[in-house]
Amino acid sequence: MAKIVIIDDEPSVLQLMTKLCSGLGHEVFSLMTGSEGLQTISKESPDLLIVDLKIGDMSGIEIIEQCSKNHPGMPIIMVTGFGSVETAVEAMRQGAFDYLTKPFELDDLQRTLNRALKISSKESTQTDETRVAKIKPKSQLIGNSPEVKEILRVVEKIANNDSPALLEGEYGSGKQIVARAIHDRSRRCDEPFKILHCSALPEDLLEAELFGGDGRETIFARAHGGTVVLEEINVLPVRLQSQLNSFLDELGNLKLHGSDNEGPDFRLIATSTERLEEWVDERKFREDLYYRISVIPIMVPPLRKRKEDIELLANHFLQNYSNLTGSKRKEIDKFAMNFLTNYKWPHNVGELQNAIQRACALSEDKRIRPTDLPPKITNKVEINDDENAAIKHQLPIGSKLSDYIKKQEKVFIRETLKYNNGSREKTAGMLGVSIATLYRKMGLKVERDKLLNS
Repeated sequence: MAKIVIIDDEPSVLQLMTKLCSGLGHEVFSLMTGSEGLQTISKESPDLLIVDLKIGDMSGIEIIEQCSKNHPGMPIIMVTGFGSVETAVEAMRQGAFDYLTKPFELDDLQRTLNRALKISSKESTQTDETRVAKIKPKSQLIGNSPEVKEILRVVEKIANNDSPALLEGEYGSGKQIVARAIHDRSRRCDEPFKILHCSALPEDLLEAELFGGDGRETIFARAHGGTVVLEEINVLPVRLQSQLNSFLDELGNLKLHGSDNEGPDFRLIATSTERLEEWVDERKFREDLYYRISVIPIMVPPLRKRKEDIELLANHFLQNYSNLTGSKRKEIDKFAMNFLTNYKWPHNVGELQNAIQRACALSEDKRIRPTDLPPKITNKVEINDDENAAIKHQLPIGSKLSDYIKKQEKVFIRETLKYNNGSREKTAGMLGVSIATLYRKMGLKVERDKLLNS
C-alpha cells in the first residue's frame, strides 16, 4: 500500500481520483488547497503526489518546485486542462513524472499511477504488480449506425497488427475515442496510452516532446509498450514532419535488423481534421510521412451523418453525469429527444455532451424538457418584448402554454394603456378586470390599501 497525496480544487475530480486510488488499496490524503497539501506532504512523506496545475491559493508549478527540492525522488503526476498543456510540459522539466489532460479516463490515471509508483524507492515492483487489480478499460464506441458498426469491424480486425492508423474527421467527431478503442482491444491495452496535441504546443516544445532535448524523455519513450496518438498531425510544421519521418524510418530499420538497441516500442495513431491526401497534392503535407502513417485509414463521420446514435450517446452522457454528481439519472422526454435528433450538431459529440450536462443542471425535476436545452437546439416561437415591441424574444416550443399567455397578456395590456393615455383605471375597466388584477398581470407592486379601495 502506498501513501498518495492528491491536491485539486475541483471537488468532483478530487472525489473521482480519491475513489480510484482508495479502491486500489492505497492510503489517500485529499486536499483542495496547496498550503494544506504541502503541510500534509511534509508530515506524511507520501510515495506519490497528484496535483492540479491550477489551484486557488497557489499554482501546481510552485508545489512541484518545492517538492522536487524538499522531497527528491517522490514521483509527481500533473493534472491539467487542455489549454494548459504547454505549462504542464514545462512542469515536467521541473521534475514532474508525467501529466494527464482533463477530462481523462480513470484507467489512464491508474496506468500512470502504477508506472510512477514503480520508480518510488518505497515501493517494490513485485509488490506493486501483485497488489494492484486490473480495471477494465471504460472507453467504448457508442452507436448502432452503419458507420459506427463499420468502424468497429475495422478496429477489431486491426487492433493487434501494430500498423500505423490515420483517423480523419471533423473536430469533436470522436477520433480520440476510436484511437482509444484500438488501444483497448490490442495486446497493448495494459500499457500507456499517450496523446500529444500537436496544436497545443509551440514548435520548440513540440519538438522536445517528439524528439527529446535537455535530457528530456520523449513521449514515445514514456509510452513504451503502449500507444502514442499524435492529435491534429496536420498542423505539424514541415520541419518536424521531416524529422518525424526520419525517426520512424530509423526505428523501423532497427526493428527490421533486430538491433540490440531497438528504441521505444509503441503503436502510432495519428488524427487529422483535414484530408491529408488532398494536402499532399497541395504540398501542405509530406508525401513520404503521409504514406508511413496512413497504412490503416479510418474516416470518422460527423454526428449529423449518424443520427441513429444520438439517443444512445445522450443516454450515455446522462449516466456519466449521474455517476459524476452522485444523483439519480434523469430522463429525456420525447419532445426534447426529437429536438436532439433533428439538430445538425456542427460541433459534433462534444456539443451534445455539453448540451446534456447543461440540461441536467437546469432541469428542476427528473425529466429533461425542451426548455432545458440550449436555445439554438430547439425551435422557437417569436414574441414581442414586454417593454419594447421592437424587440423580439424566442420562446422554445415545449414551454408551458401559461408562459406564452403571460407574455402576450403583458403586450396587450401595454397597448391598451397606450390607447388610454396611461390611465390604469380606464384600462382595467376596458379589459374587464380589477385594478388589482391589472397590477398583478403587469408585474407591478402597489400599496395594499389602494388595492382594497379600488
